[in-house]
Amino acid sequence: MKSHDVAFWKEAINDEMDSIMNNNTWVLTDLPPGCKPLGCKWIFKRKLKVDGTVEKFKARLVIQGFKQKSWIDYFDTYAPELEEEVYMNQPLGFIVPDNENKVFKLIKSLYGLKQAPKQWHQKFDEVVLSNGYLLNQANKCVYSKFDASGKGVIICLYVDDMLIFGTDQVQVDLTKEFLSSRFSMKDMREADVILGIRIKHESNGIAISQTHYIEKVLKKFNYFDCTPVSIPLDTCEKLMPNKG
Repeated sequence: MKSHDVAFWKEAINDEMDSIMNNNTWVLTDLPPGCKPLGCKWIFKRKLKVDGTVEKFKARLVIQGFKQKSWIDYFDTYAPELEEEVYMNQPLGFIVPDNENKVFKLIKSLYGLKQAPKQWHQKFDEVVLSNGYLLNQANKCVYSKFDASGKGVIICLYVDDMLIFGTDQVQVDLTKEFLSSRFSMKDMREADVILGIRIKHESNGIAISQTHYIEKVLKKFNYFDCTPVSIPLDTCEKLMPNKG
């Protein structure tokens, strides 16, 4: 809160709280006798573009799920529903006046909770599979939907980031329209970077590279000016293009 970017961080915090409140994530209540509330903390991150400039300021409220005790606070990391009662202390900066001693009982999952990953994935699964998308059996985070003429789309899911590509823009737009009707989404438009991979559109197709990510790692560990060496490889090995 003392940084030069305080206005951006406050906006990011308010965006996160708006999202949580709109999802009816919790209710304010008294802590039942014998229960211990979990703590929570704010995580702040600057999301950068490929050129190193700030794309957005992101604030995430994270519950300290590492303090959950197996079979007491949660049945299984991959429990399908939030059936267990989970209580959390009120987050810093958003303590309800005259209710300082109360806690939040979670109705829905929150980042950091043991059950969160499976719950979100199951929700996404139900929505897309019920709309005719097929799940890739080799990678359970890839979904596809093609019609008889071969037109369609492929959705790649990584936690809550999606990469959508298809045979034409119409199919992509229809997919985004469908997903937006079921989830709160932000359209990032044509992808230029995802998961540290840079996507370049060239005249003869699409090229992907991790040059900027490698340079970032080298700079972080003060190896940017190191001398490159050849990579050992069996010279007799014949590499064939993967047509799969």
